Amino acid sequence: MSKPYVSIVMRSMNDIKFIGRTLDSVMSQSFKDFELVNIDSGSTDGTFDVVKRFNPGKSRQIRPEEYIPGKVLNSAVKSCSGEIVVFNNSDCIPLDNEWLENLIAPFAKDEKIGATFANQLPRPDAKPLVARDSLRAYGDGSISAKWHHFFSLASSAAPKKILDEIPFDETIKYSEDIEWSLRIKKLGWKIVYVPSSKVEHSHNYTLAELRKRFYNEGLAEGRIYGSSTCFTRGFCQPMLSAVTRDLACLLKSGNISCIPSGLNYRFIQKYYAYKGRKDYFRKK
Repeated sequence: MSKPYVSIVMRSMNDIKFIGRTLDSVMSQSFKDFELVNIDSGSTDGTFDVVKRFNPGKSRQIRPEEYIPGKVLNSAVKSCSGEIVVFNNSDCIPLDNEWLENLIAPFAKDEKIGATFANQLPRPDAKPLVARDSLRAYGDGSISAKWHHFFSLASSAAPKKILDEIPFDETIKYSEDIEWSLRIKKLGWKIVYVPSSKVEHSHNYTLAELRKRFYNEGLAEGRIYGSSTCFTRGFCQPMLSAVTRDLACLLKSGNISCIPSGLNYRFIQKYYAYKGRKDYFRKK
């Protein structure tokens, strides 16, 4: 069977710290039959200048206020020529030259696969609990396989025919990848995690950024899953379970000094996700 032609869609916004390494690695892949489509959301730090040097053909910039995730993604997909569309954020750095080949390989084996997603490894400077969360969610996939649903568009792939028939929701502002992947899964498509396709990707958010992210993800979860939870089930139980795991991990690794900040990190994460879900139903 001949190998497919691939389109790589890369979104960027002020990622000057990573964009050069990401593009260098993408261009060094063993699988060469691809085009690169770049969409930059008004970077002011020189990111788009780097993008244009690597990809002067299919790169464009929009204003920050024009960035609506689903709308940008659907527009990018329409411009793609590949049979398979790969999404890779500008701060997701492929860790070897087999990232792309491994990510798209499952499609040749099973025609019912609707999407694949890569293994996101924490950066060397990731805070202990950030690194722990990343390794727990990804790793060998055994833990997240037990969750109700798990997917990340940050480094992923899907057949263009599916993306054309089942586009991203253009009205949702957060977790558009969760909404889309859950929708195609309900239609019978398989979602496959590919641990051998590896990228470096993690964020050490400030507390304000953490509150914003998890509150908005909570709002999105309320809409996507369509069910509310009480304070005990929605916050207390998840918080207790997470803190128990965190303490065991930090004590085992010798990061005792990180316990106070770790508790604060976990409280903000769990509480604001719960608050977002509750506010979604309160405002309906």
